[in-house]
Amino acid sequence: MKYIFRPVPSRRLGQSLGIDTIPLKTCNWNCVYCQLGRSLPVTNQRSEYVPANDLLLEAEQVLGSYRNGEIDWVTFVGSGEPTLHSRLGEIIRSIKKITPLPVAVITNGSLLYLPEVRQELSIADAVLPTLDAGTAELYRKINRPHPEITFQRLVDGLIAFRKEYQGKLWVEVMLVRGLNDSTQALEKISEILQKVKPDAVHINLPTRPPVETWVQAANEEGLMRAISIFGNIAEVVHPAEGSFDLSGYKNIAEAIIGIITRHPMRQDELERTLARWLPYQVKDALRKLETSGLVQIVERNGFQFWSTPPAYYPNEKQSQRTNPKNNN
Repeated sequence: MKYIFRPVPSRRLGQSLGIDTIPLKTCNWNCVYCQLGRSLPVTNQRSEYVPANDLLLEAEQVLGSYRNGEIDWVTFVGSGEPTLHSRLGEIIRSIKKITPLPVAVITNGSLLYLPEVRQELSIADAVLPTLDAGTAELYRKINRPHPEITFQRLVDGLIAFRKEYQGKLWVEVMLVRGLNDSTQALEKISEILQKVKPDAVHINLPTRPPVETWVQAANEEGLMRAISIFGNIAEVVHPAEGSFDLSGYKNIAEAIIGIITRHPMRQDELERTLARWLPYQVKDALRKLETSGLVQIVERNGFQFWSTPPAYYPNEKQSQRTNPKNNN
């Protein structure tokens, strides 16, 4: 499958069937915590990055292979920013004709200042945009956006979308230690949230391999501070427990690549996910894949993660050049 990935467990969306409208790291942000590596380069050009007709044909085939109750949501998420696809609205409408399942779009929200993008997302049942900063300066440090995507455009877009949108608006905040977990930073984010008025705020932590070596998740104190400041609509979203649907993969190597392309994992996580095979078979397959150059090992915060070679992760020296603490 090129554009659809089989249901994966999601704490917010149950068993979520993913639709990927964008090639790896086609994005107008270059977030310091991204699990899929750096965006090289960032792009803000809307285009038909993957053929809409081919994607819909694949989606229809995959959705038809599941029984009622096996999928909870169809989710637009994956390798980049989904709203960069110029036919996204058409794709969402077609998906809703194929299935009665609710549709969610996970987006950075950067293009919501455009009326046409707001219109395209208006028919989704849930939209999950990102707000990691309450000031332009911190926005540039954390999300490192394309020059056209200013902080004011991001905020204006979120507010405008909320006024028009009738579905569930769940804003995501990724907490990075030492950047946006202080009282001052969180209060600035809260000021924006009060203007946006989302239905919920989902607090996330960078548990997958962050692109920059210096990125660390906020500690328990930072989490409690965020919950206190954001109020009752906020909740911490931890990684979901559950099984990945591996029925579409022919062999263990194909399953490994299919999973880690969008979900880089530690080896112990892969062994649990691939429990239908024995641990030694998983290790043997990883060793062969690494030798062949089809996978790469990324070290972050004392852990080794398996990812795919197209994703670019800088080494310690390269990454430290981007550390705001070293550039103040």
